[in-house]
Amino acid sequence: MAQTTRSKAARNKTSRRKPAAQIRSRPRKTARNGRATGASKRTAKKWSARVTQTSDALDLKKDVFKLGSPKAIARSLKKSAEQSHRRKSDPYRSAMSMLVFYINRAGTNLPATRRKKLEAAKDELRKVFGRAA
Repeated sequence: MAQTTRSKAARNKTSRRKPAAQIRSRPRKTARNGRATGASKRTAKKWSARVTQTSDALDLKKDVFKLGSPKAIARSLKKSAEQSHRRKSDPYRSAMSMLVFYINRAGTNLPATRRKKLEAAKDELRKVFGRAA
């Protein structure tokens, strides 16, 4: 009557495995675009637009980033930042963070002329707040 030399821990470890019948065999449901269905599908669409509208950074004027000149964009951001009651930081940081957020989220969809205008708006924003280097 030879006993196996396996330890008690080794015996318990093997007993914890799920039988093959319990392992999930059907694939996860996905939408046509390959993303998982459910809540993530609803929140993933246009989340950056929602952040721009509902962010605690500041209350923006509609289409502020589409204004004609960098100076106009900077002045509007400054006004919004100073009047906002929802921001958590100082007005300069809130305005600059929202501008940078917009530039970063637009990514490759942003035409070169608009990107140049928005980059110039960052310099104008520094001037408007008296932080020019």
